[in-house]
Amino acid sequence: MKMHVTDLNGCSIEVPDLDEVIEQADWFKDCHHIPPKKGDEIRQEYWRDMYEKLITLKSKVNEQPRKDNGI
Repeated sequence: MKMHVTDLNGCSIEVPDLDEVIEQADWFKDCHHIPPKKGDEIRQEYWRDMYEKLITLKSKVNEQPRKDNGI
């Protein structure tokens, strides 16, 4: 099953490995320069939004009944 999220710019982003992408977004949402540079807040806002959307996607995926192939 292909998973997608829509970013703040309206772009559909394919999520090939949900757990890995959540881990990356978690890191990026708090990433900033020292001292802060212009644009840090915008990037952090983007990644916080992406992180929240990925967590929501994961909870929806976890709620879906799993198909049992009898194996």
